[in-house]
Amino acid sequence: MDITAVEIEKPRDVNVIIGYSHFIKTVEDINEIIKTVIPGCEYAVVFSEASGDRLIRFEGNNRELIEAGISNIEKISAGHTFIIMLKNAFPISILPQLKMSQEIGTIYAATANPLKVIVAKTENTNAIIGVADGYSPVGIESDDDKEKRRKFLRDIGYKS
Repeated sequence: MDITAVEIEKPRDVNVIIGYSHFIKTVEDINEIIKTVIPGCEYAVVFSEASGDRLIRFEGNNRELIEAGISNIEKISAGHTFIIMLKNAFPISILPQLKMSQEIGTIYAATANPLKVIVAKTENTNAIIGVADGYSPVGIESDDDKEKRRKFLRDIGYKS
């Protein structure tokens, strides 16, 4: 078995959610979740089937994000894997609804950071075994850093 790191390529300022799901219905359900919870955002949902026709299925309203999602799913090449690309929206807005979806088994990552998917290659498919999100820490938060964090969360409307 070979293990590789697949770098996720995405446009600047785009958030990515990667997960595992078990059914073709995933594409339409995630599409409905996004349109209901964060209407007006630009997005793509791409899903790779593990059986049947074994096609890459997709929905979305931004061609660039759809093409990036398809390209990344092709590189990962793991069945029942999905990628969501969000522009002008944060994953936190839809994570609770995704986690409640009947099809979704695992969320591996939800980030705007540089992202690598750790993939194990088997004889007939690939499997995601983890992700490398962003960078390693370089220090411990100071009192000034705490204030910056708290201000940032209030500035973007996640705390009052």
